[in-house]
Amino acid sequence: MNESSNLQRWKITIEYDGTDYSGWQIQEDGIPSIQNSLEQALLGFCQQNIRVQGAGRTDAGVHAQGQVAHFDLNYDGKQLDSHDLMMAVNAHLRPQPIAILKAERVSSDFHARFGAKNKLYTYRIINRRPPPTFDRNQCWHVTRPLDIQKMQSAASTLLGTHDFTSFRAAGCQAKSPIKTLNRLDIISIPYDAFGGIEIFIHAGGQSFLYNQVRNLAGSLKMVGEGKWEPHTLKDILEKRDRTLSGPTAPAQGLTLSSIDYA
Repeated sequence: MNESSNLQRWKITIEYDGTDYSGWQIQEDGIPSIQNSLEQALLGFCQQNIRVQGAGRTDAGVHAQGQVAHFDLNYDGKQLDSHDLMMAVNAHLRPQPIAILKAERVSSDFHARFGAKNKLYTYRIINRRPPPTFDRNQCWHVTRPLDIQKMQSAASTLLGTHDFTSFRAAGCQAKSPIKTLNRLDIISIPYDAFGGIEIFIHAGGQSFLYNQVRNLAGSLKMVGEGKWEPHTLKDILEKRDRTLSGPTAPAQGLTLSSIDYA
């Protein structure tokens, strides 16, 4: 039987804490990456060198609750169900902070990256004077009070299809700076019993420029602190100049929340 006829493509949904990793993509210098950890876990499981293709290349320190990837596995025609695959690979990932949440059989034309219709990123801010302890690697700690309403007003001006050059990192390799932002919500909830606030910036779109969400978060913080007015972000957007926008927010506040394929 032809070996290719035994290949089954699998789609996996992955959660990870990216604090101690170089990001999703394998690095030539051998620094730990999420992709390499998954490939090593698959090697331990089935003694095969399998390339895992991710939907998005999260940066060093960035987390995921709904990263998606695919790979092709030749299991020699033996029975393997989704639950057993998930449990087996997770066993080989321990004790790393990486877990497969779901494994699904998919057709050979499924592609985790090129088939994605929408991605949701969440940027998390803890707004209080004392530094966070349990969540210090999962948020941006901002000590000055933030005006949520002004941040929401500013965010609404950025929705739609625009040239996002002003929020694009210098090292971005995207062919075009034009992206569609179909969601940019800002939600706040109490964080502790002493006035601390937890702020979530939810950014949705089919694809994003390098550091786009972190640059948006840094600029929205400037509005929240009262350093800029809400209309300032629209003005910066239209000028297409990265030097005019706010700082790049720290990586540890960003999480790839979910990816939709329909």
